[in-house]
Amino acid sequence: MNKRIYSISNIYEKIISPILENDQGVDAEYLTNLSLNILKFSSSKREWPIMKNIFKNISNELCIKSEKLSQNICGIDFINPIGLAAGFDKNGIAANIWRDFGFGFSELGTVTKFPQPGNKKPRLFRLAKEQAALNRLGFNNNGSTSLEDNLIKQKIKKTKDRKNICLGINFGKSKITPLDKSTEDYLASLKQLIPYCDYATINVSSPNTEGLRKLQDPSLLRELLYEIKLLNECPPLFVKIAPDLNFKEIDEICKLINEMRIEGLIATNTSLDRLGLEDRIILQTGKKLMNESGGLSGKPLQIKANNIIKHIHNNDKKIILIGVGGIDSPKAAWERICSGASLIQVYTGWIYKGPLLVPEIAKGILKQLEFYKISNIKDAIGSGLKWQD
Repeated sequence: MNKRIYSISNIYEKIISPILENDQGVDAEYLTNLSLNILKFSSSKREWPIMKNIFKNISNELCIKSEKLSQNICGIDFINPIGLAAGFDKNGIAANIWRDFGFGFSELGTVTKFPQPGNKKPRLFRLAKEQAALNRLGFNNNGSTSLEDNLIKQKIKKTKDRKNICLGINFGKSKITPLDKSTEDYLASLKQLIPYCDYATINVSSPNTEGLRKLQDPSLLRELLYEIKLLNECPPLFVKIAPDLNFKEIDEICKLINEMRIEGLIATNTSLDRLGLEDRIILQTGKKLMNESGGLSGKPLQIKANNIIKHIHNNDKKIILIGVGGIDSPKAAWERICSGASLIQVYTGWIYKGPLLVPEIAKGILKQLEFYKISNIKDAIGSGLKWQD
């Protein structure tokens, strides 16, 4: 009886899933914020006896433990390869509970030096039939000081003193900061939050901050990364790239990554390509998708994002890759890993499929490892092994 009361997947299936079956209805951003506020309260009160009991049940339901899924990457212990992608918990308000949802790691942010409201609403739209989303949020967040305060309130220790939480933090440029002052802007938030980072992601690929993607140009990116690498106790660095780069542009970034000894890449961010959905009508605005600004995420991005991972790994096996974009099933996760991703992240697929997606991915990977008689997931990375039903 208690298990059913506290079954988060059951609650999600009966309350949230019906909402997500339609483009219209409850506003997508309102629903996200409502969920985050519930999680914020839960995280701040997790020491209450009743909350401890709830989280114990959630953890029992969603956490899959196996040494076969664990890896040490860049000196970081990942209990499994499944992460929460940046963009959901921008302000780190639920940083203390993501591990209870089965995630091996979570990436907070995108955070900027200055608080900023983001772009004009409405700015987040469901494409329910396609299991996709369009967002033009614009790095709406409360700034780096607020994120640090939220971590402190949740009693999250600094990296050197903690063992049970793996956190990445995703850093972006403040909208009010001119492009030629980008480096100083990134450095300010990094200096403040580095003590809490197991790794840091440098986001130069969001389509929703004007001019940001120009920082993917190797000459500008070199300057930015050079200064970041000089920071005291700089954590492992990952650069998040856009799916809209061509392979030549990606190869140039990879060359720079190697020259500067940056640990890896996160591929990919949301796409400006409408991926065959150009004529799809956004019901809330009445416009075709081709005429809407913002980045597309979710299932339509799956093939493109996987091909980019495959291209990078086939050309340079030294670069550590985190795969994100359209991962919505155990099969999609396995494909991304076997294409070359050491780790994967979910967001849009997790929203549509619900909390059970994470343990389903973990179980699915374990079944494939068993089928191929592989003792640890690291031996599947870039293997090209096909999914076995």
